Amino acid sequence: MTLVGSRRDARARAAADDGVSSLYAVHWTPMVRLAWLFVHDDLLAEEIAQDAFISLHRKWHEVQEGRGAAYLRQCVVNGARSALRHHKVEQRYLESLPHGTRHLRVASAEDEAISATGAADLFHRLQKLPTRQREVLVLRYYLDLSEAQIADSLGIAPGSVKAHAHRGLAALRTQMEDRT
Repeated sequence: MTLVGSRRDARARAAADDGVSSLYAVHWTPMVRLAWLFVHDDLLAEEIAQDAFISLHRKWHEVQEGRGAAYLRQCVVNGARSALRHHKVEQRYLESLPHGTRHLRVASAEDEAISATGAADLFHRLQKLPTRQREVLVLRYYLDLSEAQIADSLGIAPGSVKAHAHRGLAALRTQMEDRT
């Protein structure tokens, strides 16, 4: 490698470090919260957010300027999907074990707080929705993203965002009416 090439690489790494650091300062907590809304586990949510920032740093030169936050949201949503798929596989395995060998899950403080506030019912109902509807509703009503931002984060058309939001809200409304 030439001296010019190594300087160019050093400048690119420094730009990635600076860019990711500034996004980290603003978006770390919202990304952890977003992940938690899907996985309901603090440590796993932090791991998913951390993986998103690592991925952003690795791909910094490929991410269009001004699209870092959208890239992070997409990584977090995809990471949460992957974690949920893995959790389902674990659950099937645990269900296949004899009763005496299963490990009990201890509820986290957040689980207890949600149960106490009644929000657990809403989270439980959200979990029953199809994945895309749940993602759209969480991004829309928790992160307060616009339809365009949601479409950008999930890689779908804005019209699809509207349709998923409408269907998801209708399904939640039906679930709530069935409860009464």
